[in-house]
Amino acid sequence: MKVNGCDCTIVIKTVNHEFDVPYSEETIREAVSVLQEEAAIEGDGICKAIVKKSGVTGCVVTPLTLMTAPLLLYLAFGSAGKPFFVSETRNIFNSRLNLLPLEDTDTFDLIQDRTVNSEKLAVSSERKLYECCRIKSFELRIERDQALKLKLDVCGDRPASAYFYIDDVERERGERFKGDCVDYWINGKENHFIYGITLSVKKEGGTKTEIWIRRELQCGNDLLENIDEFVITVRLLCDKYEFRNYGIFRITLKNLVLISDETYINSADTVIDPLRYYVSGSVSADVFTSNNEVIQ
Repeated sequence: MKVNGCDCTIVIKTVNHEFDVPYSEETIREAVSVLQEEAAIEGDGICKAIVKKSGVTGCVVTPLTLMTAPLLLYLAFGSAGKPFFVSETRNIFNSRLNLLPLEDTDTFDLIQDRTVNSEKLAVSSERKLYECCRIKSFELRIERDQALKLKLDVCGDRPASAYFYIDDVERERGERFKGDCVDYWINGKENHFIYGITLSVKKEGGTKTEIWIRRELQCGNDLLENIDEFVITVRLLCDKYEFRNYGIFRITLKNLVLISDETYINSADTVIDPLRYYVSGSVSADVFTSNNEVIQ
């Protein structure tokens, strides 16, 4: 991806992992605060403002792949127990993570690499390291015929520092989860009229979860105002994976309450518009099943 004429790469760095994150948008930048000195009450006085660097802000929007999904969802949600990974073996796909959207989650580092390479400009590279980052909110976006995307809103208190290591991180080009390989179950019954969802979790001052459900509005087939359980199961449909063991994650939402209907009907054709729900109950996720569990 290019940002302001630069080839940009984002790398997530944890204690055990360091890998490139494929992404479609990147607005990571240094956060600044302004110290302002007001003019004196009498006389002409001078107003001054001093810009102070105060950490990192912005977001990364990335498609979920088979390799990145376990760690990215873990960083987004958080978990009471740490996941178990075996690096560079297929055992990584056997791990099971029980995730909850927690406000206080593990920290990670971000490496931002921007390279300028054009006919008019000489090749130059700028690498910055943002340490001890956290996820303050995130969105999971699912839509038919599109790759599943995770938006991570990043925050951190430490200012950026130069990152002098020149080793290249291998680009992640793994298989991406698609919106047409998703099952939606509402109160124990599968729903075939949902076009996609946006799950939004804010984690400042306590977690708050909302979900926008885009459905095909048809006569006599609208969703309930109160949903006891909404289960979203996403899978990779590839012959080379054992269906029940690899390439699956599932999100379970309890006690959804309708906030608003954003549908505007002015068409004779099928309408696809969202319903907005507040999740008043629990939110949990299972990333890739174990050998002993069955997902139908």
